[in-house]
Formats: sequence, structure tokens, C-alpha cells
Amino acid sequence: MQVILLQDVEKVGLRGDVVDVARGYARNFLLPRRLAAQATPGRLADLERRETLRARHEATSVDQAREVAGLLERTVLRFEVKAGPTGSLFGSVTPTDIVDELWRTRKIRIDRRRIELSEPIKRIGRYEVPIDVFTDVRVAVQTHVVPEGGELPPEPEPEPEVGLEAGSPGAEDGPAEETRPSGDSQPDETAPVE
Repeated sequence: MQVILLQDVEKVGLRGDVVDVARGYARNFLLPRRLAAQATPGRLADLERRETLRARHEATSVDQAREVAGLLERTVLRFEVKAGPTGSLFGSVTPTDIVDELWRTRKIRIDRRRIELSEPIKRIGRYEVPIDVFTDVRVAVQTHVVPEGGELPPEPEPEPEVGLEAGSPGAEDGPAEETRPSGDSQPDETAPVE
């Protein structure tokens, strides 16, 4: 039986989807709880009309999506949350929170399913949250999660590689080689000098 989902239903589909489900599941669970409506030609036409109206409000072309991506690249989201002394949050920052903050700060409406967080943010820190704005248009939004009434500590400078001292000439040149050729005559910097 084809139904139109009126709300997100776990393991079935999202709001607005037209799905095929077992007749008994529709009649005994989805329809009585008003989670779905039977898919009639009139309702399908109404759904299509609503989808076209909604499409006007979303980024529908690549040019518009790139413009939105440019705005998002310059956006820094800041979440003040309750956290413990170790930096663990009491709760988490989810894609829904990010969508709400984007709407509040930039008036940009993004579907939460386009935010690619493998799991909610549960620690204080700086994050880059990837968002698929449109097909082949992806952007990373800077997200700072700070404790209530506090600030993030400054970003630590990258520590020099093991074996290089801060004042040694090779410390600023970049990462040190991890393996040395066997015929290298230079002494090992970590070995004690006698």
C-alpha cells in the first residue's frame, strides 16, 4: 500500500516521502497515529505542488548553491554549552542544532540531512562541519563549541617532531624524515652525547 509520510518514521522514511508499506502496517499503525496518509492522486498532486514551492526556497541551482557555500565558508558558528571540567559536554551538538544556528545567524535554511556528522559533537573544541549544499557543492563550516561563560583556549602551536628541539635548525623546515638510510653518517639526535 502506498502512503505519504506526514512525519519522519524510523526505518520507513522521512516526512513527505511516498513509500510502499504492508497494508496492515499502514492501517493499524501509520494511519491511526496520523504518521501517514493514503497516497491518492489528489494528495500526490498536492505533495508535488508543495515540493515545487519548497524547492524555490532551497538552493536549486549550482550558482545559488555556490553563493550559499561562499556565505557558509565565512560563517563561524559558536555554541555555548554546559560542560564538565574535562571538556565533555552535558548533552551534544547535533545537526539539528547546527541547522537552527545557521538559520538564526545567517538566515540560511539547510536540511539537517545534508550535514555530515558521523556522530554528535560531545567535547569542547573547534570543528569543521562538512555540509553538502548541493550536488558537487560541499563546504566546511567552522564550529566552535565553548563552555558557558568561557572561551576556547588558543589553538596550540604544532609541536615539533620527536627528536627535534625547538631551537634546532631543522625544527621550522617541516616534518622530519621518519626513516634514515642505513648509510647516513649523522648522529641520532635523541642519543645521548658522550
